[in-house]
Amino acid sequence: MSGRATRATSAVDRLKVRSGNAKYSMSRTGSGHFFLTEGAGQPPLCAPLELDDFVAFVNGISPGPPKRVSKLDIAFEKQLIKKAP
Repeated sequence: MSGRATRATSAVDRLKVRSGNAKYSMSRTGSGHFFLTEGAGQPPLCAPLELDDFVAFVNGISPGPPKRVSKLDIAFEKQLIKKAP
């Protein structure tokens, strides 16, 4: 499997986990474009897209978990703000 397909497949796998819908499926056209369906035999949820556009589309369907921020991250950001001209 090519790196392109692996990146797209990973995006779909993350979507399955976030949404709880294990039926999402990705297909690839002969021209190398990707599209998403909600299950085998279902109509596509998007037009065939280039890899970057496809990954952005899939990531936009269901938001990811909130980013964890530690106390050290907050302290570091405060230091950056103080040093800014």
